[in-house]
Amino acid sequence: MSYSSNINPISSLPGEDLKLKINKSFLLSLVPMMLMSTIFFGLHSLRILVTAVITSLLFEYIFSRFVLKTPATVRDGSAVIIGVLLAFSLPAGLPLWLIVLGALIAIGIAKISFGRFGANPFNPVLLSWLFLRISFPVQMTTWTANITMADSFTGATPLGLVKEGLNSEKLMVSIATDSRIPSYFDMFWGNMSGSLGEISAIAILIGGIYLLWKKIITWHIPVAILGTLFIFESLFWLLAPGSFMDPIFHLITGGVMLAAFFLATNPHGSPSSHTAKLLFGTGVGLITILIRNFTLLPEGVAIAILIMNGFVPFINKRSKKSETV
Repeated sequence: MSYSSNINPISSLPGEDLKLKINKSFLLSLVPMMLMSTIFFGLHSLRILVTAVITSLLFEYIFSRFVLKTPATVRDGSAVIIGVLLAFSLPAGLPLWLIVLGALIAIGIAKISFGRFGANPFNPVLLSWLFLRISFPVQMTTWTANITMADSFTGATPLGLVKEGLNSEKLMVSIATDSRIPSYFDMFWGNMSGSLGEISAIAILIGGIYLLWKKIITWHIPVAILGTLFIFESLFWLLAPGSFMDPIFHLITGGVMLAAFFLATNPHGSPSSHTAKLLFGTGVGLITILIRNFTLLPEGVAIAILIMNGFVPFINKRSKKSETV
């Protein structure tokens, strides 16, 4: 995944050097999540990260050299970023062969099949995740309890537990007091079940703030997604507290924070202007809310981003017209 930005301190660098510089900074922003996933999942995390990165690099080289017959682009860091983000979207106990398959889908189909990276309208990591989620639903929803939790069994995510309770027609006050749901401190820190990259809100915020500081991303998409989620979940919760969890719960659980800073901001699948980015982020937030609250799925941010990826040309066109009026 290659990012571009108007970064003044390095604007004088040649194009390829600039791309490499940006990708190195992006990889550095992922370090807090790597550390936290290793703390909470131990060797499970390292196994998935190493496998996803190595196979992504391997498929990048094979498809570039032997399918497109172009020089391999493994040195620019984009395949490494895809590998890490793919690992962050997966459960800790996923079999190795599914990780390899996920890398093949992300690189060989979602990235390379469009001829070059940057031409792909949909996020490669999320397309790979969606394929795995549809094709292997059991493996993709089998959550390994992290090594710091008192329980050593496989457990559902907090969002999954809430959805399970609602499907059993329990009141939200009863669901919220379920002993299997971690405290908000544990959820913010990362002591809960989930994919490698989504569990620690503090690690995601550190990485996201670093990206904003380096001007690799702008604030518009993250703020639009998280702000939309917070505002509408607050309204639902205030109007029907027996049917909806509070907005803080929705912000620090699931993959919404990871998606807001690191996936929805992919410049090849998101709008260009600030106005368009706000519209895009608002759309992602609204669709996520609808899926979480009104479907059988506990999480919906990945699907929301992919849907909005398809509307990017329309959003860009409409925002340009409005800005010229």
